[in-house]
Amino acid sequence: SPFLSRLFADADLIPLGRLQNYLGPLISRRRTPKIQAQYAAIGGGSPIRKWSEHQAAEMCKILDQRCPETAPHMPYVAFRYADPLTEEMYGRLLEDGFGERGRAVAFTQYPQYSCSTTGSSLNELWKWRIRLEGKEPAGGGVKWSVIDRWPVHSGLIEAFAQNIEKQLETYPEQVRKDVILLFSAHSLPMSVVNRGDTYPAEVSATVWAVMQRLGFSNPYRLCWQSQVGPSAWLGAQTADTVLEYVRKGHRDLVLVPIAFTSDHIETLFELDQEVIHEAQKEGGTGVKRAESLNGSRVFIEALADVAGRHLGSGESCSRQMGIRCQGCKSERCLEQKRFFMNTQRDVEEVVR
Repeated sequence: SPFLSRLFADADLIPLGRLQNYLGPLISRRRTPKIQAQYAAIGGGSPIRKWSEHQAAEMCKILDQRCPETAPHMPYVAFRYADPLTEEMYGRLLEDGFGERGRAVAFTQYPQYSCSTTGSSLNELWKWRIRLEGKEPAGGGVKWSVIDRWPVHSGLIEAFAQNIEKQLETYPEQVRKDVILLFSAHSLPMSVVNRGDTYPAEVSATVWAVMQRLGFSNPYRLCWQSQVGPSAWLGAQTADTVLEYVRKGHRDLVLVPIAFTSDHIETLFELDQEVIHEAQKEGGTGVKRAESLNGSRVFIEALADVAGRHLGSGESCSRQMGIRCQGCKSERCLEQKRFFMNTQRDVEEVVR
């Protein structure tokens, strides 16, 4: 499928070395029938576009009310591997006149930064900036700034905490405090982790902040899902963790997708239909999942707060964006970071 072909061609996400152009298409072809069956099992497709567009539209409505000085706020949604792709979104921006007026904010919907997710998406955005506008476009081109991470924003933490509390309420009161909370995030290849990627630390920060908001009411662990291929990935794996706890007699567990902001195949199929189903076969009748953020009003208010603060800050990106991973050798990453760091003057002019 085009989605898998793009996914496995992305060396930022799945580094396959010199054999990327050979192994990527090969793995994609082999996995396509399996992935197609999984999408069929969750209704024929992922709801991630629906939720992303809903969240963006509702956020902009709030921003129009809270920040009239920067209104109107127009939502544009782009994905790295699925439609609408970055180039389509960029083309629409130019058609709507953003090359001559206004500003654009690249607002990652990965709260925790990783070179393989947000970094890869910004590399793609920078690539299409060059292709569609050139290195020095007339009139300055689209004036970009970036919200590159927001792992401990209070509204994000509150939205996660409320969904966990809602699920905990489904357990009898006498066992509720003993329910284990298993925070599950998408894993990374260890080659990416060992390069110095900040994602594991930022995910851990989110987990700690959520538990602090909950008053450390329950035992908890952080685990990692969606490993692909034979290379070493960050663990412990979510599926293994759930089965190990169930076999140890811990039958009441709540899975919390902590690095996703809406439902998609990793929650609706991998967690709901694989992990929980296997746990129930082993006797884990109390294994459940906290609802994803999806249409949470608390979460959408958080998005508006993050965006509103950024719009008024005069900052082009976070301080973290200016430093590369310790082991980074990517020239593309270096140039992308230089580009977004150098948009500071444009942003300051717009804010003034």
